[in-house]
Amino acid sequence: MPRVAAALVCCCSAASAAYVGGVTSIASRRASSPTMVIGEQATSFGPAAVLRKLKADLPQIPWLAEGDGSPQNKVDMPEHVRAILAQEHAPKRVAESPERTARIRNRFEQAAEDARALRGMLVGKEDATAWWRTNPNTPAGGRKVTPEQPLTVLVTGGGLAGLVTAAACHAKGMKVALFEQASSYAPYGGPIQIQSNALRAIQRISPDVYKELVAAGTVTADRVSGLKIGYRKGNKLAGLYDRGDWLVRFDTIGPALEAGLPATVVVDRPVIQQILVKHGFPEGTVRIKSRIESYEDLGDGRGVVATLSDGTKAYADVLIGADGVWSQIRKCLHGLGEGAGGFAASGAAGGALNDAEARKLARDTVRIAAQADRRYSGFTCYAALAKHRASNIEDVSYQILLGEKKYFVSTDGGGERQQWFALLREPAGGVDPEPTPEDPTPKLTRLRKEFADAGAGDPDGNVWDSFALELINASTEDDIKRRDLYDGAPLLATLDPQRLLSPWAKGPVALCGDAAHPMMPNLGQGGCQSTEDGYRLGEELGKVTHTREVAGALSRYSRVRVIRTAIVQGFAQLGSDLLVDFDLMMTIPILGPFFLTATQLSMPWILRFLYTPEF
Repeated sequence: MPRVAAALVCCCSAASAAYVGGVTSIASRRASSPTMVIGEQATSFGPAAVLRKLKADLPQIPWLAEGDGSPQNKVDMPEHVRAILAQEHAPKRVAESPERTARIRNRFEQAAEDARALRGMLVGKEDATAWWRTNPNTPAGGRKVTPEQPLTVLVTGGGLAGLVTAAACHAKGMKVALFEQASSYAPYGGPIQIQSNALRAIQRISPDVYKELVAAGTVTADRVSGLKIGYRKGNKLAGLYDRGDWLVRFDTIGPALEAGLPATVVVDRPVIQQILVKHGFPEGTVRIKSRIESYEDLGDGRGVVATLSDGTKAYADVLIGADGVWSQIRKCLHGLGEGAGGFAASGAAGGALNDAEARKLARDTVRIAAQADRRYSGFTCYAALAKHRASNIEDVSYQILLGEKKYFVSTDGGGERQQWFALLREPAGGVDPEPTPEDPTPKLTRLRKEFADAGAGDPDGNVWDSFALELINASTEDDIKRRDLYDGAPLLATLDPQRLLSPWAKGPVALCGDAAHPMMPNLGQGGCQSTEDGYRLGEELGKVTHTREVAGALSRYSRVRVIRTAIVQGFAQLGSDLLVDFDLMMTIPILGPFFLTATQLSMPWILRFLYTPEF
């Protein structure tokens, strides 16, 4: 589901530009700081720091903060949203029921069983005789692409980007092999929001996959979404807000209906994986325990030979790097530092880390990011999928609780489950203390303090809306995963003419998904933009009639995609950087109400940009 953070872009031009600059410079300094146990939060910086200090130094007038917030800000479903959802073609909310909960959870379990059984994977004798093991000895100058000798494509990375790319290429008649580094294609992670634009891309790639995904998913566009204040804030001059009051409420179905797009759904990752493996391409397309370490461009239309970590060679006309934010293919393509292609928690394995592995990852990632030219966002993220029926489930599908230095995001995960994320601003590389008899649940202990809803409140003295703790307390310590959030420029920060003309591709090799444009999760568009990438790759490669045309097709793909993804990525980055100071704006007369109104008015235009049927 699109995230309201994007709307903040529209009213913060000069100030936010300076603010983003501050984020980048401070983040880079943090990346070189020693690894630390959590406990120290970073403070506001840039214009926000100046404003906070100015307000603190001014005389405080308690009377201005007395009174109650507007009753209208406590209504989950305002009339304007209710009217849009009542339109003839809008999805109609069907209340949660034991039957639907059982269906969604059973589908998840079935997908998990399919993954454990390695159904559809390349194993045994078939693996030994796979087509990509044979050197085709393509002559200099290349060869014609025909139905009998189709274009051959290697895809590395078994997450959403890789799976969709493989399906898109197969749909255009190509022969595809997908290499996933995980030792098993195991289920992991929480549900994914497949927004309207991504659903249209999948529909065009494979109607069967589209139908299966819609049938397996839970519609989230049939309720309200928006932005709330986490704790009491404001004053009589700028507006008073009680904890949990709405700041912005919006619908996502209106812009989707205008563009003729289907309604956003949420689907479990293992279910998405198994649907694509079963309906997207032939059985035996995916090979596990396979990491591509390097490749050689054979040149002159002769394709590429990739070398796996065990020394195995794989031959094809095209190589697509869909291997995540720490992409090994990106490292090779752009000649990055030796450590830039670090372990890469891929779409198949990333959520399966235990706490010990996660602690090691937190330390290693600081080093890898420096080599890979990735930006630490300034946020560490705690996340979990709670088996819990949310108290506002029938009216609200997605909401953010805003606060200073942190914010709390929740979304309906289907099957009476809530997916939540707690983003806290602090230096990179932090880890949680190991469990002890005195504190067997250190992650829960910290989060309960950070979002305390009673007594003295959080470490800054703010008493939070109870919804955050409702979901945190519905989760177990093992449910909660933590990771630092990184993103990065979409490869335009260069003077290299080749990279400017072909940002994500060179010769027969190209990048897609997080390997090309990692982004903050605020817009929920990371996976959606990866899906658009896969569709566009299939379209451009589908036009190739001779292997010497591959480089041109991949260059066109990257030029078509880079501008749109750069805009989306910029919205997500700026929105995340500003969210933690939104509460400050709510206390400034004139500026606060203007800021809030601008956000409310701009959101439909942001959604119209995201929800385009052409990508």
